[in-house]
Amino acid sequence: QVQLVESGGGLVQAGGSLRLSCAASGRTFSSRTMGWFRQAPGKEREFVAAITWNGGSIGYADSVKGRFTISRDNAERTVHLQMTGLKPEDTAVYYCNLRRYDWENGYWGQGTQVTVSS
Repeated sequence: QVQLVESGGGLVQAGGSLRLSCAASGRTFSSRTMGWFRQAPGKEREFVAAITWNGGSIGYADSVKGRFTISRDNAERTVHLQMTGLKPEDTAVYYCNLRRYDWENGYWGQGTQVTVSS
């Protein structure tokens, strides 16, 4: 069984930075692709960033490219999302995901709120 716990969300002014963390339990973490998603009020959940098991492949949504950085520490079973240059449109609940067959069938954390004020 895998459990994911996100942390690091909060309220920040536009242009500021936050670092989200996702701590995973279970032995499958180091062999799995991890991702970050977000869901803003009234909108569908959307992909933000993903990183393969060894960090060899990383991808970002166009909306965050150049501002967000995903990383992982397999020894600590954590994945991070460093967010800089935050914009009000980045306001959302951010979720981490441990991918299985696809994202929807992966494991999800409970989410952490990020609010960016203008």
